[in-house]
Amino acid sequence: MIPLSETVRSTGPGRPRDPGVNEKILKAALRQLAHDGYARMSMDAVASEAGVTKPTVYRRWSSKADLATAALAELQEDGPTPSTGSASSDLRTVLTTLQETLYQTNGMAIIGAVLVEQSHTPDLITFFRKRIVRPRRMKLRQVLEEAEKRGELRPKADIDAAVNMLIGSFYAYYLTSEKMPQAWARRIVDTVWKGIAKTPQRRRITRH
Repeated sequence: MIPLSETVRSTGPGRPRDPGVNEKILKAALRQLAHDGYARMSMDAVASEAGVTKPTVYRRWSSKADLATAALAELQEDGPTPSTGSASSDLRTVLTTLQETLYQTNGMAIIGAVLVEQSHTPDLITFFRKRIVRPRRMKLRQVLEEAEKRGELRPKADIDAAVNMLIGSFYAYYLTSEKMPQAWARRIVDTVWKGIAKTPQRRRITRH
């Protein structure tokens, strides 16, 4: 059993903290969020499960809301925004990754627990929007903005609305309790893309 102390102590001033300790704490927090919900999650229980002291946890995250959203951020894909030159392909990649990461660790149930607490813990929804919502939206927006620079979108295409529809369709499917279709990402991207992509101009035939 790991003693209730930091796994690796700093050996001198300026030495970085052991990243393995961070990982253990975040994994413990994520497991408790998934199984117990935010209200029943506690810093004491997280510290105990991670094998560290409570001060060790507080030195890294200032509050339960801070820790919970940091743990949720671990569900995200940290890789760069896909940029293959095909906007529809890149959008499908982002959405497929979203689907896989949220289903991987019961992410939707955890997000639901976070939203329930927003009126009681304002900091929680603030951290949630900053760490989870904005980065996901930003990846989709970056793909569409690159497509706009390449001249592939209609004039004044509403990129913000397109991002909302792309992400919103995932939550809509989940709330119907229906199994997510295998081709969900392709279908939603194809539908949204038709609404914002520039229509190819037909070549005019000159008669002599």
